[in-house]
Amino acid sequence: MADGAEGLGARMRPATQRKHAEILQAAMDVFGSKGSTNGTLADIAEQAGMTHAGVLHHFGSKQNLLLAVLSYRDQTDVAELADQHIPGGPELFLHLVRTALANAQRPGIVQVYTVLSAESVTDDHPGRPYFEERYRVLRGDVATAFRELCAQEGVTSTETVDAASAAILAVMDGLQLQWLLDPSAVDLAHASEFAIRSIVNGVLHPGPVLESYAS
Repeated sequence: MADGAEGLGARMRPATQRKHAEILQAAMDVFGSKGSTNGTLADIAEQAGMTHAGVLHHFGSKQNLLLAVLSYRDQTDVAELADQHIPGGPELFLHLVRTALANAQRPGIVQVYTVLSAESVTDDHPGRPYFEERYRVLRGDVATAFRELCAQEGVTSTETVDAASAAILAVMDGLQLQWLLDPSAVDLAHASEFAIRSIVNGVLHPGPVLESYAS
């Protein structure tokens, strides 16, 4: 992207850093309420109190800004963590629960993520590579945490680990969607903790197959 490419923040002047943050926050608001297709750079410029040309000066294009918003969302997730990176091993499951608890306090960020992730299933969406890579990496991280936990607990069968890893990510994203549609009906943190705990226990202590309940 233009002079605001990710990783260049340390070389920006303070005034430029502040303006970048203002634009990113405006983009979060606009994309969260209108989506990345209907939300325009003009909308973002108006929200940030600057001109359309000013937004382009900082980010170069709408696609660059969109990708910057996704990166900004990731940075907020790990800003308070050691080394600004998610933990590994069994601690990862607790981190996922804490993330759900944090998300319940920042609906704007959750809305942007949910809108853009849904739109990214189209082939030409600029965020599709980001989400494909994000899910690939997270599935791998969760699977690795599962295998470490299984080793600690003496569980030798890990054939359900890959399915469980995908299921945890799916249930977290699905609960976020339900919560955004009706916050009064879903306790995001509690429901996420329940789902994660249930899936982890399902791997460590598998119960009877579903057919047995119907017989």
